[in-house]
Amino acid sequence: MTETKHKQQLFDLVFGHMAAQAVATAARLQVADAFGDDARTGAELAAAIGADASATTQLCRALAALGVLTQAESGHFRLTETGALLRTDRPDSFHSFARVFTDPAIQSAWGQLDDVVRTGASSFPAVHGKSFFEYVAGDPGLSADFPVALRQSAAQTAAALPDSYDFSAFDTVADIGGGSGAVLAAVLAANPGLRGILYDAAPAVAQSDATLTAAGVADRCTVVTGDVVAEVPAGADLYLIKNVLHHGDNDRAVTVLENIRRVIPAHGRLLIVDPALPETVDGSLPETMYLSDLHMRVIGGGKGRTQAEFAGLCVRAGFTVTKFALLPAPMAFSLIEAVPGDGNS
Repeated sequence: MTETKHKQQLFDLVFGHMAAQAVATAARLQVADAFGDDARTGAELAAAIGADASATTQLCRALAALGVLTQAESGHFRLTETGALLRTDRPDSFHSFARVFTDPAIQSAWGQLDDVVRTGASSFPAVHGKSFFEYVAGDPGLSADFPVALRQSAAQTAAALPDSYDFSAFDTVADIGGGSGAVLAAVLAANPGLRGILYDAAPAVAQSDATLTAAGVADRCTVVTGDVVAEVPAGADLYLIKNVLHHGDNDRAVTVLENIRRVIPAHGRLLIVDPALPETVDGSLPETMYLSDLHMRVIGGGKGRTQAEFAGLCVRAGFTVTKFALLPAPMAFSLIEAVPGDGNS
């Protein structure tokens, strides 16, 4: 890489927050909905969203440069396939996802990253006076978008997981911290002989009845509410835990795994679905996975882990890892299978 390219790379990184804010503004003003399938000038878009024509045109140019819009020689702009994901009328919409991760409350916490690095502590409580989840509960916008963003993220896993692991060997799978049940519903739908237990806090499972019913699996699934740090329900021979362990420190993660260890049968299996970072940054995972790792620290003191670190957590909790695998692209999540005991049971 030449010196000019090095400088351009750093220049792009420094301007990255501006790109994020341009997308955030497009999401908040529902620019994608205003475009729909049509082409518009900046002035026409401004009239549709009630904004300044000149500034809106500048925004459109920036979004076109970022690949969210495209501009014709006539000056009209149109959504690209990427930009169309911001439409709220699409079943695969990422509108809420974009809203949540660019929310001013989260951005202000990221603004204190230097303190996070110096102390190791989350900056969100220091900035806002309460934990992230307490803040979300009291903010109408975030409380509406956050569950949707989680479902949008879970949908990708739900599409990939059933074909990536042999669930047919089990009678009952318990999805620990399974939220609205999208992943469990997909697993049950793909395995008609399997029963399920969905376990999470009451607010998290509020939409689960609709999710399970829509998938046609409600009659094979029991919904149980509770706190994963306190206990988990017995009755399954496969315990699935996705995107839970990275929300806290090692002691919290071990506590959750120990709760599973207490109720899992000797022949049972633990399946962790989480980003497992390589021992070195080797390009095998997208850069967003490392930024997401840092994000967990900023908002709640959590962290991602390497394969060796996951194996260490499992050993502390009484499990032995037997298999690591990656979900197919574009997912960057790992499947980590473990057995109770020393691996010979």
